[in-house]
Amino acid sequence: MLAAFAAWLRLHERPAAARPLERSIPGEGDRVVVEVLNTTKVLGLARAATHRLRDGGIDVVAVGSDTGAVLDSTQVLVRRGVLEPGERVAAALGVGRPRMLPEPARLVDVTVRLGRDFLARPAVPASDP
Repeated sequence: MLAAFAAWLRLHERPAAARPLERSIPGEGDRVVVEVLNTTKVLGLARAATHRLRDGGIDVVAVGSDTGAVLDSTQVLVRRGVLEPGERVAAALGVGRPRMLPEPARLVDVTVRLGRDFLARPAVPASDP
């Protein structure tokens, strides 16, 4: 009993800085954290883009509608870091050209604002039978 208590005490006395991180930090390594916003009036477009991005290994953390003007061309806005994550996102979507528009307060690496050009993309084949 005493040995079990001693082991428990050793585990809980480690300083927080010495404990390993359990979650990856956004923007670290190969992980790309993205929000997808639909500027068109077409329902489900952001969801379709989300499926395409997730199939490409990209982490979509927010999906919604953009209440601004309807865009003809999809915007891929890199919010922090370098341009490469934006290039990955644009390649996975098949539309958009990445550009830097830093806004670290958004807590994402990339913001996608879907335009009408995404409607012209062929549908992603369903992976479920």
